[in-house]
Amino acid sequence: MDTTTTIEKAPRRERPRRARKPEGQWRIDGTTPLNHVEEVKQDGDILAVYDRVVNIYSKQGFDSIPADDLAPRFKWLGLYTQRRQDLGGELTGQLPDAELQDRYFMMRVRFEGGQVTPARLRAVGEISRDYARSTADFTDRQNIQLHWLRIEDIPAIWEKLDSVGLSPLLGCGDVPRIILGSPVAGVAAEEIIDATPAIERIQREHLPNPEFHNLPRKFKSAISGHSRQDVTHEIQDVAFIGSVHPEHGPGFECFVGGGLSTNPMLAQSLGAWIPLEDVPDVWAGVARIFRDYGYRRLRNRARLKFLVAEWGIEKFRDVLETEYLGRPLIDGPRQPTNPGYRDHIGIHPQKDGRFYLGVKPTVGHTTGEQLIAIAEVAERFGIERIRTTSEKELLFLDVERTDLTALAAALDETGLYSKPSEWRRNIISCTGLEFCKLAHATTKSRAVALVDELEERVGDIDVPVRIAVNGCPNSCARTQVADIGFKGQTVTDADGNRVEGFQVHLGGSMSLNANFGRKLRGHKVLADDIGDYVTRVVTHFRDQRRPEETFQEWVQRAAEEDLQ
Repeated sequence: MDTTTTIEKAPRRERPRRARKPEGQWRIDGTTPLNHVEEVKQDGDILAVYDRVVNIYSKQGFDSIPADDLAPRFKWLGLYTQRRQDLGGELTGQLPDAELQDRYFMMRVRFEGGQVTPARLRAVGEISRDYARSTADFTDRQNIQLHWLRIEDIPAIWEKLDSVGLSPLLGCGDVPRIILGSPVAGVAAEEIIDATPAIERIQREHLPNPEFHNLPRKFKSAISGHSRQDVTHEIQDVAFIGSVHPEHGPGFECFVGGGLSTNPMLAQSLGAWIPLEDVPDVWAGVARIFRDYGYRRLRNRARLKFLVAEWGIEKFRDVLETEYLGRPLIDGPRQPTNPGYRDHIGIHPQKDGRFYLGVKPTVGHTTGEQLIAIAEVAERFGIERIRTTSEKELLFLDVERTDLTALAAALDETGLYSKPSEWRRNIISCTGLEFCKLAHATTKSRAVALVDELEERVGDIDVPVRIAVNGCPNSCARTQVADIGFKGQTVTDADGNRVEGFQVHLGGSMSLNANFGRKLRGHKVLADDIGDYVTRVVTHFRDQRRPEETFQEWVQRAAEEDLQ
């Protein structure tokens, strides 16, 4: 007889589900602002601050500028306050922005599609010389940044830029940033398709439209039909690269949801082939999805990549087709990744039998006088078309074969490099501690000195080793996708002092074997020691390298002690 007593369990109560916290998605949560920046953005036309700069602040001085105009509204004008020079990197994140900022501004001048003329280069050079203490830096978004600008001089600077068809408007802020384009669109012999008409239509029809002037945060885009895939499409919010459909011919493959910073993600392909004439509509549809469904409550999640990651690429494409385009996209092939150089250094053929020449300013750093000298060289050789690139190069188009050697020599005399070493060719840096309020370490001058040191100590190298020197975790210099990436941090030296230093990422890539690099746990490098560090690691690579092995491949198998 079974004497076991059966005890009945009480039914398990389901815990009530916690209510979903609003993310500020307009289509789901409504448009009520969930933070102060969103309140400011909805408080009238944000570009109305332009008139206040001209009529009030430039006449009454820095102290007349209200905090909400200084940030965020000035960003829509391409203006940021720069960092005070007397505050070290150890204070980053410890002091509020209002205490870190100086009374001077950085201005980002937009060069749409990287299109430059000698007149434009001269105008920016004269602005740099006369108003910006001769600072001028080419950026990886084909722009030029100026520093040390006073509010009193801004109207005169705007007037001079306008005289040559340039503008800083929408250079920053929660808007579509400049659209990266192939610097040799319509020119290069190896081009798949010329994307210029699509970029021009977006610039003409969509960028001035106020519906795109209040996005959750910045929106980065790129369109290139060049076979080199020369616009870093893997890390853009939306990007289009040249693709050949077996039935429809040349068009574009579209990628969405890329970005780096503290949560790096590579863009994903929609799996669609898009004809040239449809690119502006698809671009606008993706931007509208971001506007309507992007997260606005937390600024550090207000990028399209987080929405794509949550939805998945299939849902994203479905919403794009059904809610925004009203038609299905054509399925298309995946374009093979270009395994070689994506820059345009050196001499290259054009479609018309002439040539273009690509040269390098080290880490994109120049001066106002240098820009003027470069413009004079271009005029001497009858060159009217110059281009900036996402690799911080300068390209000179329409060069006759007989002028190539003389042009290269003349540009070298201005301080550019027509035949840079692999170190000079493959290094990139952000603005860093000198001007940026987010930085922990000095980058620009350190990167320039590092190139000189490596050329002397290591000599040239026969395989690309891409170096990125970044002052903070935001990865403006693409730290996670470099062969050797330095991320600025405040570290403690042997004497217990808090000093500038870097965390190291090794073996990252956004093309073949795309990954965000190998990070050595607990390994930091003092800022003053990066020359010794790179020399040591590259020497190990040279000694241990197998035939045809890349630096990235070696990093994956190298012993940890050889990477320290």
